[in-house]
Amino acid sequence: MAININNLNSNNSVNSNTNKITTQQSAPQNSPLSQAKVAQDSVSITPQAQRFTEVQKKNNEEPQINSQKIDELRKSILNGEYQVDNERLAANIAEFELELG
Repeated sequence: MAININNLNSNNSVNSNTNKITTQQSAPQNSPLSQAKVAQDSVSITPQAQRFTEVQKKNNEEPQINSQKIDELRKSILNGEYQVDNERLAANIAEFELELG
């Protein structure tokens, strides 16, 4: 079989063959493949993750930094005046643990 490498119009015949193949490969609309139902993926979020998201949203709504309170606490700690309320601290830790579930 001889190949004509000087024939510049051979690309036209290749393009026409490609168009024929593309047309033949497309499936008709009434085929079983087009009528088949497509399976859908689903995602479920654990209750802990939902609660964590709620806590994050609540945290974002509150002011981030209270500079005045930080300065007051810093001074009281440096002066040795800051007293930890152990019962209040324990109650807050327990409440936090309950919120996380």
